[in-house]
Amino acid sequence: MSDQQGIVVGVDGSPASMAAVEWAARDAELRNVPLKVVYVVVPLVVTEGWSEAAGDYAHFQQEQARQIVEHAHKVAVEATSSDRAAQVSTEIFHASVVPTLVELSKRADMVVVGSRGQGAVARAVMGSVSSGVARRAHCPVAVVHDDVPFAERAQAPVVVGIDGSPASELATQIAFDEASRRGVELVALHAWSDMGPLGFPPTNWAPIEWRNIKDEERALLAQRLAGWQEQYPDVVVRRVVVCDQPTPRLLEQAENAQLLVVGSHGRGGFPGMLLGSVSSAVANAAQIPVIIARMPRD
Repeated sequence: MSDQQGIVVGVDGSPASMAAVEWAARDAELRNVPLKVVYVVVPLVVTEGWSEAAGDYAHFQQEQARQIVEHAHKVAVEATSSDRAAQVSTEIFHASVVPTLVELSKRADMVVVGSRGQGAVARAVMGSVSSGVARRAHCPVAVVHDDVPFAERAQAPVVVGIDGSPASELATQIAFDEASRRGVELVALHAWSDMGPLGFPPTNWAPIEWRNIKDEERALLAQRLAGWQEQYPDVVVRRVVVCDQPTPRLLEQAENAQLLVVGSHGRGGFPGMLLGSVSSAVANAAQIPVIIARMPRD
């Protein structure tokens, strides 16, 4: 996972983007990979008669960019050990924001963005940049919220959603790696119904087929985890199997977790699909960092 150019974090000066810098710096240190802080200046389209004003505004943009990346660099260095300073670099681009971050994702282990930028209106809604990068990146994308201080959840578990899709397999790999590096428990959630909970009478009555399916789904989850548990014997895994839609159950587990990992699209998706409903919903609603396991071929 660290054979390319490390972690790229996009900043714009918003609280969420600075939280993204702090989280990205700590994750880069855990992985022992470089961190690149990126600010993208969107070029101004100049019409006739406005060249002088445009020049002043371009100077303002450049100065603003310099101040933001300097502050972000300071945040990144302060979030990690002193010997990591040389591993933190900054770069300012003059281009469109999302295409620039997507292009950088081709050579990155992960791209990290804040959940909402300076122009966000509603705090509950993902910003256009975070949403665009999550839909188009060529590597895993972490969407970081600034709702919960990271220190408060340092010992909390990592949660991963598992449904058997290829993207879910990559999510499982990432989740085991993150839990191992953090030294925390991994909660593996498998929701095996897309129809919501199936309510049966309280007398323990249920069609024998449904009881069999539940047992089969538990066995299937154990099988999917077995190889990763052998590779990461230090990770304690708690399995959660539910007959319900995955989004509400993942958000429920996220309330007491430090990180949530999901695939970019689930068993109902198809290769090349931009972003599944589950990954989009949890990245939007969770108050903790969410890693969306986008695959290179996505």
